[in-house]
Amino acid sequence: MDLGLTDRVALVTGASKGIGKAVARGLALEGVHVAMLARTAGDLERAACEVRDGTSVRTVAIPTDIRNADAVKRAVDTAAAELGTIHILVNNAGSPIKRQERQITWADSDWLDDVNTKTIGMLRVTQAVIPLMATDGSGRIVNVSGIAGISTLGPALTHGLNNSAMNQVTSYLAKDLAASRITVNSVIPGLIATEWRESWAAAGGQQSGVTAEAFLDDICAKWGIVAGRWGTMEEVADLVVFLASDRAAYINGARITVDGGYSINPR
Repeated sequence: MDLGLTDRVALVTGASKGIGKAVARGLALEGVHVAMLARTAGDLERAACEVRDGTSVRTVAIPTDIRNADAVKRAVDTAAAELGTIHILVNNAGSPIKRQERQITWADSDWLDDVNTKTIGMLRVTQAVIPLMATDGSGRIVNVSGIAGISTLGPALTHGLNNSAMNQVTSYLAKDLAASRITVNSVIPGLIATEWRESWAAAGGQQSGVTAEAFLDDICAKWGIVAGRWGTMEEVADLVVFLASDRAAYINGARITVDGGYSINPR
């Protein structure tokens, strides 16, 4: 299937690891030039090398703290100057759960930091990209939220808040940007084998006195994941890449889960 993505330009946040890096790699394999944003310069540069390996695309690593509006504006301007008109924005940046505890007990600073990174950071990046985005029908914004926004996971209060907000912003922007022929959709990953989740599974298994695999089997049963396994980062990336393509031109304002059946709620 020809996705029509060759020589387009994407900007991906949270791209130094996990789903963000997998998305950047998936886009690069389709011929997309990619600007990659994340906070840690060393990790980001290594990720950019991995993403462009074996392809002819250009990748630009732009260390950026999306909690800072000026830094976001500089990063987006740099991406456009280096790669040209931006066709695709993937808002993926966020933080793992800081501490495994009741987040209602947190200080304001902890709540605000999480919201400032995920929700407000996504708004900052989107605001900066819109004036530089293609309006010929190839403009795509994909927001990566998560199942904490459509269910209750503990301890994940701020994750739920952020992911719910991101899904709502998706609907708002789908309407707001329709006249510019830019589509906006949400991808909602379930339990995905990111680096952080790998560590989480290993720790959970150790605490329970079982292997990480046995721990995951138990979690899948408890959470009602009918696929019986967690998902891969590439499975999430595949959907993001499709939504970024010409083939998805009539999909707008959608909220699509990649969760192995978690959201059908068989519990």
